[in-house]
Amino acid sequence: MVSIEDIRDWVDLPVVDASESKVGTLESVYFDTATDQPSFAAVKTGVLGGSRLVFVPLDGASVSPRHLKVTVLKKLAREAPSIPQDGQLEAAMEPEIFAHYGLPYSTGANGERKLGRR
Repeated sequence: MVSIEDIRDWVDLPVVDASESKVGTLESVYFDTATDQPSFAAVKTGVLGGSRLVFVPLDGASVSPRHLKVTVLKKLAREAPSIPQDGQLEAAMEPEIFAHYGLPYSTGANGERKLGRR
């Protein structure tokens, strides 16, 4: 897993899949509110005027001097639920993101959000 200290160094750098195909550019990181571990990358995709943020899981991700490499394929990442580049992730959208990748989702005991941005 990528550590909190490391991941912040890679904001604005390329995000690539396992075959090193570019998925997009790292915009920000969302943390699991229960474990405080990096959970998803918000990745900017598209071109000016059509840019959006897709959410890509960080489980198994690695960093190098050139990029952040994620384990999901570019096609799957590009088809992920998205928000406008200047948008905010709504709590109601979290289950959809997890389901897209076949990941389990649950809120906190009191209904708290699963993901938090820093």
